Amino acid sequence: MTVRPSQLPRLRRQTLRHLNDSSYPLRAKTGQDVTKGLDALASSMEVGDLFWVGQDMAALAMHSGGQLAAARWATADRPSPCGLLFWEDGIGHMDAQGVQIPVEACAWGPYEGEMLLWLLMSRSRLASEVERIGRYTVVTEQIPPLIPIYGATIPITTEPLSLAEIDPQLPQPVVAALAAAWLMMQQPLLIDRTRERADKPTARAYARDGLRAPEVSIVDLRRQYTPQDRDPDAGTGGQRFRHRWVVSGHWRNAWRPSVQEHRKVWVPAHIKGPEGAPLLKTEQVNVWRR
Repeated sequence: MTVRPSQLPRLRRQTLRHLNDSSYPLRAKTGQDVTKGLDALASSMEVGDLFWVGQDMAALAMHSGGQLAAARWATADRPSPCGLLFWEDGIGHMDAQGVQIPVEACAWGPYEGEMLLWLLMSRSRLASEVERIGRYTVVTEQIPPLIPIYGATIPITTEPLSLAEIDPQLPQPVVAALAAAWLMMQQPLLIDRTRERADKPTARAYARDGLRAPEVSIVDLRRQYTPQDRDPDAGTGGQRFRHRWVVSGHWRNAWRPSVQEHRKVWVPAHIKGPEGAPLLKTEQVNVWRR
């Protein structure tokens, strides 16, 4: 099941129920060594901003993240101090003792002077994988809609921190894509932001609690090119493209007057090819929305 932006507030609300209630298996069957991390995850998700990233944008985040050797993780470098970001089709996998677990969301917030990053997958994705295997059954009532996979702290440093120095259990392509996404969100000439309200049942649930329903930020790329569906080198007859692909961009340092320092700026890559055609993936990419 594809998660739409309007559904993200409901998924967060239901996940918080599992995080805050000790009777749910997420807490009752979890060791004391991760209790503090789950407490911090609940606190960050409670107040964090919501972001939804669709297919093409995630491809560019993964592609450009592959060119990042280091990144900074301080509050000023994030789109919000605490947040939950859902990647529409996932953003790669995490290896867990030989099992490839899909990563579909990232949640972050402060933790003991550092930044705590949690990777999550959706319950619906787990259910579909279990159904495909056909050997087990998922008791959905006992599993949160967003399942914490792995949490780790990232040091906050004055200078960019080498991605090689980050917890090796965190999949570096996923962490690099998140850092790249944050950097590109700071480029107003590169991206457009729109906001979508929570779905009606969620809005009513918040209203019953006397709360205003949260909105979700949808981060889109501005159009940087006119899509072409013919090969320009194929002559006047033309050969119609059947796929889309990423055309490389690159990072450069640029002076940011607002923060009085140099920051990485992405000189845009773009996706070429006809609208709606399959996206060729040269890496394990599951993809930010155009």
